[in-house]
Amino acid sequence: MEAVILAGGKGTRLYPFTTDIPKPLVPVGSRPIVEILLRRLQKAGVSRAHLAVSHLAEQVIKTLGNGQQLSLDIKYTIEDTPLGTVGPLKLISALPEHFIVANGDVISDINITDLYQYHLKSDSLLTIAVQKRTERIDYGVLQSDSTGRVITFTEKPASELFVSMGIYIFARDILRYVPDGKPFGFDNLVLTLLEHRERVMSYPYSGFWLDIGRPDDYERAIREIDIIEQMLK
Repeated sequence: MEAVILAGGKGTRLYPFTTDIPKPLVPVGSRPIVEILLRRLQKAGVSRAHLAVSHLAEQVIKTLGNGQQLSLDIKYTIEDTPLGTVGPLKLISALPEHFIVANGDVISDINITDLYQYHLKSDSLLTIAVQKRTERIDYGVLQSDSTGRVITFTEKPASELFVSMGIYIFARDILRYVPDGKPFGFDNLVLTLLEHRERVMSYPYSGFWLDIGRPDDYERAIREIDIIEQMLK
């Protein structure tokens, strides 16, 4: 298996931690975030990782090198201009028929092999790992009719939503929908695939998952470093 790691973001939500270092190198315990991800992928059987880098790219390259210390073959793709989350994939040559894509700030104990096999069996162009999250509004919410008369009122309602975990399996054929040299985000990709009635699958997962782009998840990662270290053994 091969993986593409999207590691070009500026990490503005993690300021001031990302003032002088790129988000993938923000430390969790003794390791950068992206190293934890790469070690998990290597354990799952990934042999080559392509890192799409941009902001402070030289720091990422200097830190990870060719991947030998992680028992990986690491290749780099550098964006001269920002291409969004999916656009950089068009810069990578010779990708296999199916490959893993992951945001460089994700930590999870998801079984990558199971996700990969699920994708192959589902015969989809894209499989998205998802997790259920409860979003609560800390206000009383009301609905009114056209005259302003209140019809319903709910105190602090909660909604259960499936959210993308930032871990995916792509079929190489998906790249025909990605424009060359133009910014193209994951949202653009999914909407384009749905518009063309392509097969997109979700893979629900309820285990450990942190999106370190969120400050509260970064704080949780620091608190639960023992769990994360156990994932790497």
